[in-house]
Amino acid sequence: MVIIRFARGGSKSRPFFNVVVADSRKRRDGRFIERIGFYNPIAPDGPEGMRIQMDRVAHWQERGAQLSDAVAKLVKRAGAAASA
Repeated sequence: MVIIRFARGGSKSRPFFNVVVADSRKRRDGRFIERIGFYNPIAPDGPEGMRIQMDRVAHWQERGAQLSDAVAKLVKRAGAAASA
């Protein structure tokens, strides 16, 4: 199954997450199909704290990809910010 989830990067105590489309059987930080955004929890709120390509999320969801719980919260927040 294809899943849209986080892949962790950054150093110890300074997390940085890429939002990736990956096969659910692969490791969290392993091989992925496509990188569709990022999330930096340490950055102040604003455009550089998070960026997600909503058109690519919709593309993959049409093809059966599932969102992880954490990414679903981020997509919801990004959708609310885009409509405001």
